Amino acid sequence: MARIVIAGAGAIGCFTGGLLARGGHQITLLGRARVLDAVRENGLTVSDFSGLTTHIAAADLTLSEDPACLSLADLVIVTVKTSATAEIAQQIAKYAPPDAPVLSWQNGITNADTLRSVLPDRDIRAGMVPFNVVPKAAGSYHRATSGDIVIEAGPGALGQMLNVPDLAVTESERIKAVQWGKLLINLNNALNALSGLTLQEQLLDRTWRRLMADQMQEALSVLRAAGIPTQSTTPLATWMLPHVLRLPTPLFSRIAARMLTIDPHARTSMAYDLLAGRVTEIDTLQGEIIALGQRYDHPTPICARVAVLIRSAPDQALSPDDIRST
Repeated sequence: MARIVIAGAGAIGCFTGGLLARGGHQITLLGRARVLDAVRENGLTVSDFSGLTTHIAAADLTLSEDPACLSLADLVIVTVKTSATAEIAQQIAKYAPPDAPVLSWQNGITNADTLRSVLPDRDIRAGMVPFNVVPKAAGSYHRATSGDIVIEAGPGALGQMLNVPDLAVTESERIKAVQWGKLLINLNNALNALSGLTLQEQLLDRTWRRLMADQMQEALSVLRAAGIPTQSTTPLATWMLPHVLRLPTPLFSRIAARMLTIDPHARTSMAYDLLAGRVTEIDTLQGEIIALGQRYDHPTPICARVAVLIRSAPDQALSPDDIRST
């Protein structure tokens, strides 16, 4: 089994790190004291929508705020937010063994490229984490949606090594297309944050789904103009997703039930960031589509309005009409 350092142990890092530790890997969580102190005191509990609950004692993990712990790594998994990628790359360059592969399990499209720019001679792999993880209590993290992690294909059978019970990891030769497909889904992170609703409540409201569909269609149009391929992270092709979202709710519910399992209380990570006054990842989601639209002279009015609203951090929930009319 491998010595793995999770660089940036937040919700995704703690959840995946917990399952990898249970699967037999030696896990070091590198993160902030406010996160790690809770694990030191309570251990690490991970759960999910399917009924999974498992507890890892703090003594069975290495918990560190010191990036020098990267020197222990056979493998580094980066889970920091995009804005911190360059900084963590510098720490990896300083401390991690040169032969330790580095995986990016982050939202957005550019993180692996940022890592490569700082670590040009290392094995850097992009990745896509499809599910949402939310904090439940001190040292407790809950996977609220379904899906399997995909990493960029390469030597060493890393996907097979990381594939442990309750955490499926596969490899893909088309990781960029997979990431763009995930970004299309993640455009809803901001809408959910503005709605004040759970994901389930939002998806059962056809008015919200129509706004989601229009935003996704806008993004697909920009991607076609840019010649960027997408690979769906659901059983449906990406071009079909806006059409399915616009279906009447009873029909949509039957189709969606076969594609995605969602915890009834789940909201997106951006919703939690907005509530807590933290920096969001709007620039790596709507921001990417807006930038492409500007480059290819293609309008992106919905993404632009949503980005402005998220940055203004409204203090009350908005309706789809509020967002469209802003």
